Amino acid sequence: MTDFAQRRTMMVDTQVRPNEVTSYPVIEAMLNVPREQFVPDARRDVAYAGENIDLRPGRVLLEPRTLGRMIEVLDLQNSDLVLHVGCGLGYSAAVMARIVEAVVAVEEDADMAADAQERLSAQEVYNVAVVHGPLNEGYAKQGPYDVILIEGAIEELPAALSDQLRDGGRIVALFLEGNLGVVRIGQKIDGRVNWRFAFNAAAPLLPGFARKMGFVL
Repeated sequence: MTDFAQRRTMMVDTQVRPNEVTSYPVIEAMLNVPREQFVPDARRDVAYAGENIDLRPGRVLLEPRTLGRMIEVLDLQNSDLVLHVGCGLGYSAAVMARIVEAVVAVEEDADMAADAQERLSAQEVYNVAVVHGPLNEGYAKQGPYDVILIEGAIEELPAALSDQLRDGGRIVALFLEGNLGVVRIGQKIDGRVNWRFAFNAAAPLLPGFARKMGFVL
């Protein structure tokens, strides 16, 4: 029988902590959320591997060190309302839900959205609402949000999402720049998101987040 609790501890000790994740709430959450319950059943044995896990074509659950660091740089607070774009099967939402007040998790794959809600309910995670809809539209109905986390790569941030971030709010996203993936943390000040470099990572481009080509003569 697989000892997933032991694998979870090893994941935190060998992948998450060495990647500059020092926040106790983040570490506590990753030690307690059973990652193996939020991956396709056939992939449970590799749930704690140090790599992105395929969920659907072009969609992944981010590797633990990348996800842990993205959550770390957001500096989540207990009172935060989080918009999670691209929730997959719900793991990252479950991790953040242990730290914040509530998470609105958007997923455009209808089957994955239903599956995520089932898996979250099975783990008694009741402060996450899974919403089915286009990722690049977010979910304005519950906004504005204190925090936005986009799980997957983007080339540009749609205005619809930046509009849903409250002034002073934080956003983390992985930008594709050629063959390089760059994670940036942004803060919205006076209606504009100001970005700074966080670290490098890799993920596939999310649907709806490709850079729009300008008109060229």
